[in-house]
Amino acid sequence: EREREREMATTVSGGGAEVPKIVWNESQKRFETEDKKAYLQYEVRDGGKAMDMVHTFVPSSKRGLGLASHLCVSAFTHAKSHSMSVIPTCPYVSDTFLPQNPSWNSVLYSQDPKSNM
Repeated sequence: EREREREMATTVSGGGAEVPKIVWNESQKRFETEDKKAYLQYEVRDGGKAMDMVHTFVPSSKRGLGLASHLCVSAFTHAKSHSMSVIPTCPYVSDTFLPQNPSWNSVLYSQDPKSNM
């Protein structure tokens, strides 16, 4: 299962486009491009168990490159590797990224008591 997800992650860019380097800026609570122009802002909730993705921003000069999607993949991958759940507050994450990448729904935060076992 993990292998399959990894393969999907590498083929997302399509057309051999160069995957941008996304940097985790822990002090600013952001995942951002190296030039800091595009970013995904998050808040840590539930005592560090949840990552609330509050905002993604891509400047007009960089639209259409799939940057928002790359930012989401980086943030979701980070959350998953740190055993954090994701709260998709940002409309881009909930309405665009997740419907296009439903495999990430497994990482979403739920207050369902069953998930706390």
